[in-house]
Amino acid sequence: MSSTAAPTAEPPHTADSPKDLPASAFALPRTNQLAGLLTIIRSRETSRGDFIFYSDRIIRLLVEEGLNHLPVVNKTVETPTGLKYNGVGFEGKICGISIMRAGEAMEAGLRECCRAVRIGKILIQRDEETHQAKLFYSKLPEDIASRYCLLLDPMLATGGSAIKAVEVLIDHGVPESRIIFLNLVASPEGLQAMYDVYPNVKVITAWVDEGLNDKKYIVPGLGDFGDRYFTSN
Repeated sequence: MSSTAAPTAEPPHTADSPKDLPASAFALPRTNQLAGLLTIIRSRETSRGDFIFYSDRIIRLLVEEGLNHLPVVNKTVETPTGLKYNGVGFEGKICGISIMRAGEAMEAGLRECCRAVRIGKILIQRDEETHQAKLFYSKLPEDIASRYCLLLDPMLATGGSAIKAVEVLIDHGVPESRIIFLNLVASPEGLQAMYDVYPNVKVITAWVDEGLNDKKYIVPGLGDFGDRYFTSN
């Protein structure tokens, strides 16, 4: 008597992969490794040391994927055997721009992939009177208009800070199409908000969560990333 094995159920973390992202948004493949890393940093029981270690691993994955979206040109080199190899090289220079302070946690991961990369910083906070994102400080490379910009901020909730940061970069001469925004956890609302204003800015996220609650926090989320990375015990 023969029997047919029942089909293996798809793991919940892969079955819930986002399918209706805006055209400019890209999520990392929902592998067991990525799901495991995010499970660790989401847990309220995770120590600060482990939160930093496993967040850094996800950040490295994000940076590597971000670099995959940069244009390349043909490049020929000579190998130690004396033969030619027809490969590619990046088309232009890049820089990283962190949205302070949480975005600064992603700078080391970028430097691990791109030696001597230029880093700029933008500080954006909510104006208590208008409740809108407001620029308080920026320090950007002088030649930023000629560079591809990797914008760094681990969380994308409503999109207000990220949209304001993109506005700052465009005001400094950076074409919209040369901006790639990297973040660990995004809400569908934040992704759509960015696309509605800047449809040519690529957004690369590690995970798209369920949405925002009534306080505009990402759920299920992982708490305040900056506090957990820089100060929490």
